[in-house]
Amino acid sequence: MANKFDVVIIGAGAAGLMCAAEAGKRGRSVLVVDHAKKPGRKILISGGGRCNFTNYDVTASNFVCRNPHFAKSALSQYTQWDFIAMIAKHNIAYEERSHGQLFCDDSAKEIVQMLLAECDLPTVEQRYRCDVHDITKIDSGFSLKLNTDTVECESLVIATGGLSMPKLGATPFGYQVAEQFGLKMVPTSAGLVPFTLHKEEKEAFAELSGIAVPVTIEAEDGTYFKESLLFTHRGLSGPVILQISSYWTPGQKVTINLLPDVSLSDTLNTMRASNPNQSLKTALSRLLPKRLIEVLIERGDITDKPLKQYNEKEVASLDTYFHSWFIAPNGTEGYRTAEVTLGGVDTNELSSKTMEAKQVPSLYFVGEVMDVSGWLGGYNFQWAWSSGYVAGQYA
Repeated sequence: MANKFDVVIIGAGAAGLMCAAEAGKRGRSVLVVDHAKKPGRKILISGGGRCNFTNYDVTASNFVCRNPHFAKSALSQYTQWDFIAMIAKHNIAYEERSHGQLFCDDSAKEIVQMLLAECDLPTVEQRYRCDVHDITKIDSGFSLKLNTDTVECESLVIATGGLSMPKLGATPFGYQVAEQFGLKMVPTSAGLVPFTLHKEEKEAFAELSGIAVPVTIEAEDGTYFKESLLFTHRGLSGPVILQISSYWTPGQKVTINLLPDVSLSDTLNTMRASNPNQSLKTALSRLLPKRLIEVLIERGDITDKPLKQYNEKEVASLDTYFHSWFIAPNGTEGYRTAEVTLGGVDTNELSSKTMEAKQVPSLYFVGEVMDVSGWLGGYNFQWAWSSGYVAGQYA
């Protein structure tokens, strides 16, 4: 005979644990299952082990979704301030970094411990190393085969995440459940991920590995960010690249302003007036890493000669080059290093107020499994908290 629960949640990550705690507080009998050994594996490694758990400034515009309005309801029902209040209740010390990003002072373990403490209710049960072999719709809800056991539930919540970081056990299971029940999908791809470069550029820039430059970057759709770019032995990374990767599609270029805070033409004209015999290489090395300038000269992108030999047209050409440096990435490093998965369950299939599938009563999706992906900076965790909270009020 099957064990019966009010709610079964598949996935013990950020969204799943949040949902379990909230459903449990309503007195619902809850079973959380996960194929991993322990809960919250992605939380533990996030933010360099400190967990960038939310951001002071959260709006729907910080998310990538085919329906730009979908996230508004959940984000307003459970805000960053609500999560910060929970952090305070559990006496977790935290710090603000750039752009309103909030990190634990000590360890991401504190976030997992807090969520488990919130789930420490008589009606909430957790099972790990537990595989789901079959899901069937029945009159009273759903029947699931778990390892050698069968359980039934009124409500089923899919909190299985996306495809990013497969070493942590990421699988397409949540997408398969959505497709089993006829929900449409938005094609998936890696987001918040480093770019790889074509062979010639990769070889030229590989020796710059480890050099970071503050830049602005713009995608072909007009989206832009201002942050640091990091050269790697495989291509380009750093916060600004991770951000723009979510707005880039193969074959497109990105435009990088290598000198966002200065006018190069004005600066070169001033330098030329005060020191006309100074070489361009020396002048530019005052503004950008010397090795980068040397590589650009070696590639023939710019010509090194004394500033006095540059006419106005050549200065204008240099200005355009450095303020609009075009790069056409070869691709990305893929799900292996991606922080998030773009695409997923089509949000048009879900209620923005409850996270319930419109055509399949009592089936819910929360977190990264759906087509909502946040920017770098705590936004994906906030989506996990908000969507998990909302589903927990209704499941």
